[in-house]
Amino acid sequence: MVHINRVIQSCVILATIAVVQPPAVAQLDFEREPINYSETDPTDRVFQLGQRLAKRETTLSWKAEHGYLRSLLSELNVPVSSQTLVFSKTSLQIGKISPKTPRAIYFNDDIYVGWVQRGEVLEISAADARLGGTFYTLSQQRTENPMPKRETSRCLQCHGSTHTRRTPGHLVRSVYPASSGQPVFRLGTHLNDHTTPFHERWGGWYVTGTHGDQRHMGNVVLDDPDESEGLDTDAGANITDLSSLVHTAPYLSPHSDIVALMVLQHQAKMHNVLTAANHSGRLTARDAVVMNKALERPNGFLSDSTRRRYESAAEKVVKALLFCDEPLLTSPVLGTSEFAGDFQKRGPFDSKGRGLRQLDLTRRLFTWPCSFLIYSESFRSLPKGVLTRVHQRLNRILSGDDTSDDFRHLTAADRSTIREILTETLPL
Repeated sequence: MVHINRVIQSCVILATIAVVQPPAVAQLDFEREPINYSETDPTDRVFQLGQRLAKRETTLSWKAEHGYLRSLLSELNVPVSSQTLVFSKTSLQIGKISPKTPRAIYFNDDIYVGWVQRGEVLEISAADARLGGTFYTLSQQRTENPMPKRETSRCLQCHGSTHTRRTPGHLVRSVYPASSGQPVFRLGTHLNDHTTPFHERWGGWYVTGTHGDQRHMGNVVLDDPDESEGLDTDAGANITDLSSLVHTAPYLSPHSDIVALMVLQHQAKMHNVLTAANHSGRLTARDAVVMNKALERPNGFLSDSTRRRYESAAEKVVKALLFCDEPLLTSPVLGTSEFAGDFQKRGPFDSKGRGLRQLDLTRRLFTWPCSFLIYSESFRSLPKGVLTRVHQRLNRILSGDDTSDDFRHLTAADRSTIREILTETLPL
């Protein structure tokens, strides 16, 4: 009878939650306890830079051609070689973006900076360890004390949707672009990450580099906006010089490197998965406390439901970390800039000189398929209920105890090498 009463009590509690939280609000879990996204100060490096600027501990220098761009990249340690160019009208300053004036994006492990010719602002986003994607603008008007301004609602219209797992996150999207750069949405779009088929990547982007017989959607526009088959992917293939397509002199680099694009699409997905797992884990912990109290269970009691929620979040992280469902390359990929060299130098390395940033680019993106973002603050900040299970799953998979189909792409050599690298650089 006690058990039945508790089940009934549990159902009443859940029904009450459903009544007081209408569906529209449920889509904004990150705006409620315990996340409180918009009301909580971030801890990311852009926020930290803003604090240093406010205290006059540093300053940003303005130049006529690019405003604060170079100085901001230097302060945030974002390499120029990471430059990619996107010409689809899919950002805050769409009126200034076209195939002739693409938006430049620069990035490192946790910062993304967008620059538009004659743009009013620099667009900045960061990966905050607890909040997820955080968004800022920096006015390009010369002022005595420039300061990043945090953006919430107007950025979250796109960056807090189903495209980002209903959490604040980042987007790399492929579209069918008209000659103006306007996406022809009725033909569909493709979210780009490391699982995306090569032929669906980078519509509305410029792409420099060689990739053999593989085809992507970059470098071209639709001649006939009524037909997706009108996208001439052969014309956009294996382009190493953009000078015939766009005037690149106004940009910091003439490149929109294919390797940078591949890394960008992976890490945007990985950031979103980590944010979703962080928020899910924190919501799960909150709900467990409420239910334990309501059902008079001991503090720290883990119900089957709580365990399953932690395990589900952890499994999504593990699959993203280990590049599950990554399609194999059919031809080698080679970029045109210094990005690949700059990226691989950053380590960390084990005693044999191996690291997770080492690129393959003949069969797949990385030599050892385990994301370098396992070293990130976003990974380390996963709630204990999730992080513990991620470590447990990685141990089972990398030790060879789990040989299920999801991880069949990992050879015995892959597993042992990744395990050895992590043992030295990130003990599990």
